[in-house]
Amino acid sequence: MTLNPGTIELVGAALFALALVHTFSTALFERLAHARPRHAGLWHLLGEVEVVFGFWALVLVLAMFALLGSPAAIAYVESRNFTEPLFVFAIMVIAGTRPILAAAGALVRGCARVMPLPPAAATYWLLLALVPLLGSFITEPAAMTLAALMLRDAYFGHQESARFRYLTLGTLFVNISIGGTLTPFAAPPVLMVAGPWGWDLHFMLATFGWKAALLVVANATLASALLWPALRAMPAPAQAAVQPVPVAMIVIHLLFMLGVVVFAHHPVLFVGLLLFFLGVTTAYPQHQDRLMLREGLLVAFFLAGLVVLGGQQQWWLEPLLLGMSADAVYFGAIGLTAITDNAALTYLGSLVPGLTPEFKVALVAGAVTGGGLTVIANAPNPAGLAILRGRFPGEVVKPLGLLAGAALPTLVATAGFRWL
Repeated sequence: MTLNPGTIELVGAALFALALVHTFSTALFERLAHARPRHAGLWHLLGEVEVVFGFWALVLVLAMFALLGSPAAIAYVESRNFTEPLFVFAIMVIAGTRPILAAAGALVRGCARVMPLPPAAATYWLLLALVPLLGSFITEPAAMTLAALMLRDAYFGHQESARFRYLTLGTLFVNISIGGTLTPFAAPPVLMVAGPWGWDLHFMLATFGWKAALLVVANATLASALLWPALRAMPAPAQAAVQPVPVAMIVIHLLFMLGVVVFAHHPVLFVGLLLFFLGVTTAYPQHQDRLMLREGLLVAFFLAGLVVLGGQQQWWLEPLLLGMSADAVYFGAIGLTAITDNAALTYLGSLVPGLTPEFKVALVAGAVTGGGLTVIANAPNPAGLAILRGRFPGEVVKPLGLLAGAALPTLVATAGFRWL
């Protein structure tokens, strides 16, 4: 009997919905880990946000083996493009090293010294404004890694309020999502369409870049103003007491990161560079801290699961998008990207012929605007979550807390991209 192709699509949609529910329920599994210590390891595993989509992707593949047979299941998995998960893993490992953080920290501290603000407030503003805009050149995952690490060490101590944590996290996620649109190669949702639609650097700067720069600055300023009492009372961020990193080592690390960015579409090359980089870090351990291998692998697992599950959502996402006008798709994309990766939305748009220029711009603008609402909305978000979650109570970032923290900067970005 030939299985109706619609059956596996419905199974995929149901599992995708379960994964979304699971994403919003990780705190429940953490509570189960404490209530039922006999299987605490399993509950802790299911309570890891980064594990959720990989887990349900595994269920989907097993369902394919059962319903379609092993050749079809294997063919489906091999047809998926896992370049983005691999790239995020590579860039997280390199960007999270001591030499790269030393260079980024020196840049931020140098800028903070010339700003007419208290050091803590100036540094905070730069981490939410300057670093996300740097993401247009060093890629969004690298910018997220750098900003999250520096925010964690300087501001996310246990004394800050939940309001401080969630507003900062939400603003960071939104600014990273829109801050990568100055160029055509840094933001995942832009990467998906830049080639097929012929969007070059000039087009991105003229259509998105100047708006994104203004909105990132506005969001960073708004967050700093709302948290001003706490920032004003904080001491200047302390420079980590580590051994100086030789300039040559910083340059070597920057060159490795540049190589990974340049060959971002060629996993054979950038994975090879990563392996070579690991050899360099082993040869010079005195200039390294612990590499972010675990965090990077978890994030890559999350994104790979999203790729596998997302491949079964085209049947309902594509007609939903095509049924909208250019105005409607802008607001629709903002909402849809909260429940699916924004790069998946724009990728589906790139497959559809005959779209108007206005529709294309509206789709991408909506996708990047909604990229901070949930952890799955934008590919770099799991990287930031993996770094910062340890500074939240119980190591749990509540989805509704993130949604509330991202609401205001998302509204600012919504208005800016719509009316500027």
